[in-house]
Parts: sequence; C-alpha cells; structure tokens
Amino acid sequence: MRRALAWLRLPDERLVALGHGDFIGRVWTAALILDDPRVSEGHAMVSLRGGELWMLALRRRIAVDGRSVGEVRLAAGQVISLAEKLDLRVESVELPDAVLAVEAEGLPPVALAAVATLHGGARPSVTGRYEPDASCVVWTTGDGWSRSLDGAVTPVAEGDTWMVEGVRFKAVVLSLAGGGATRLTGGVDAPLKLIVSFDTAQVQRGDDPPVHITGQPARVLSELVALGGPAGWEVVAGELWPDESDEHLLRKKWDVVLGRLRSRLRDARIRADLVRAAGTGHVELVLHPGDVVEDRS
Repeated sequence: MRRALAWLRLPDERLVALGHGDFIGRVWTAALILDDPRVSEGHAMVSLRGGELWMLALRRRIAVDGRSVGEVRLAAGQVISLAEKLDLRVESVELPDAVLAVEAEGLPPVALAAVATLHGGARPSVTGRYEPDASCVVWTTGDGWSRSLDGAVTPVAEGDTWMVEGVRFKAVVLSLAGGGATRLTGGVDAPLKLIVSFDTAQVQRGDDPPVHITGQPARVLSELVALGGPAGWEVVAGELWPDESDEHLLRKKWDVVLGRLRSRLRDARIRADLVRAAGTGHVELVLHPGDVVEDRS
C-alpha cells in the first residue's frame, strides 16, 4: 500500500520524497539530512493531517513566500525556506485513497510513518522513529510493509494482528477520502504544541487552553528539547544542578522534579508519555506525528 508523499526539489536539484513522520534536520536519523549549521537537529517534519500532507516547524521556524510560519499544507509549486537561500520547492504531492495504519484497544487508528515503533502496556502508542530497544518496529519496504517482533521479521498486511507487551495490535486501512479519518495523533490525545524558554514552558493539547509550567519542571522540558534526543538522566540533571557532586543527592532531586512534572502533565490531561524514562537510565521527550515544538531559550 502506497504512502502519502511530497516530492521536494533541493537547492542542488536533488529530488527527494518525504512522507508522514519524516524529519528534516542535521541528525543522521533524519529522512532528509541537510549539512548546514543554520539547520537544527530536528528542524521540521512532514505530517499527515485531515487527509493532507503538512510540513511542521520543530526547533526553528520555516518561511513561505517570505512569511514565517509554524506549519504549511504542502502543495505543488510552493517554495519553503529553511534558511536564507536554503529553499525546498514542492514539485508534487501524492495522496493515495488510503494508507496503512495500526490500531489497538485504547488506540485509534494511527497512520504508519516510514519507520514506526509500537509500544504496548497500559497506554499503547506509536512513535514515528526507530527505537533500538523496542520489541516491535514496523517499516515500509517501498512496495509493502515489514515488522520486527522480538527479532523475528515478517511481512505486514491489512488484517494482521500481533501482540506487543500484552496489547493486541491490528493493521488496518485508513481512508484519506474527505479527510475525515486521519486523526493522526499518536493514538492517545490531540497533537501537542510545546513552547519552551529555559525555566518556563507552555504545553497546549489540541484546542485546550495552554498549560503553563515554571521552575525546574520547565527546565527538564527545555533541556530535553535542546538535546534533541534521548539522554542519560544524569546529563539532564547535571544541567539543572551543576554544583551537585553527590550522585545520590542528584538522583533524589531528579526523581522529585520528574515526579512533579509528570503530576502536572497528568493533572492537565497531557499524555503520560511526553517525558519517558527508559530502563537504560535514559530520558527522552516523546513527540508524536503532528506535535510542534518551539524553542525560545
């Protein structure tokens, strides 16, 4: 089953195709890697919303027709500027009638990115990237889909079901006709808009009023945005308390602040996995397709 794709012309005349969940940035994991200091690690991403492909600004703004924007619906003929003289021209947009998605109990249909990691447990979710420690990853092969489940690789087709961490996932077809069936939010909540500025942060869930976070909990969000990926808890904690040399006390302070942050998010009905601690001692900011991050630090 085909993906929805936007074909973009780069300044060097290369033509690249980007689809739902694909990132643009400097990091090696980006679908479109741009080796330019003006481009952030995760500069922008493509997301499928309402049956259309959009480009969403993440760490920095993008510009269309000289106007700075946070997001833009992709259409043939557009010129999108990431920096001065660093333009992407939209050559064409291909939107099939339907795309492959996965669903589970408590998880509405979520369209698959080119690579997607599935999580079970109490709050099943889908993240649009490869996570090496995850038990289940799904990816496109160009003309189909494959799944790695506990190391075993098999094809994926509509109607297939499989268990991930105690949750049964099912591959389904998500219709794009009319734009009415594309609530592509990671399957738990509406998309989030996160604005961080050192010791203040604002999190908005869909059309809900924004939630304001201050102090050390906000610093956690700001540091995770600045790092752009998973990091050891001690790295983030070291930024918050640079003069604390006692690792035991540092961990105690970290656990208290992380608990306060999660409690604040939970009380505001913000999804529980926005800040996730892995068993390896790493912590990360978990962004779902459609989420937008703005760093004002």
